[in-house]
Amino acid sequence: MYTDPIADFLTRVRNAIAAGHRVVEVPASKLKKEMTKILFDQGYILSYQFNDDSVQGSIKIALKYDRETKESVIRKIQRISTPGLRKYVGAKEMPRVLNGLGIAIISTSKGVMTNKKARQENVGGEVLCYVY
Repeated sequence: MYTDPIADFLTRVRNAIAAGHRVVEVPASKLKKEMTKILFDQGYILSYQFNDDSVQGSIKIALKYDRETKESVIRKIQRISTPGLRKYVGAKEMPRVLNGLGIAIISTSKGVMTNKKARQENVGGEVLCYVY
């Protein structure tokens, strides 16, 4: 049993990238599904598939690599808010990741979204992670 499922999700993706795997499988949850959709929409992963065959289900994520250099599109994926130290921001203090080149995934009252969308909708929330 792990206490931080989001950190586990990010670590599995990070480890799969370091090992050069094409596909990584993680246990599913609603929050992880939303984070996976955001990573796909922003172009950080090739594709994803939700398997609901077991009780919890799983998410299969196809990682994206550069054709020439064989480097992962995801350079860094970093957990910000932890169970021991939550990080909340308002709409005005929304973080900019790599001066706008990366994204921050924010859990808001209107759902999970990127920092740019949260700024447009004028909502704050908990900063889950940075991806660039």
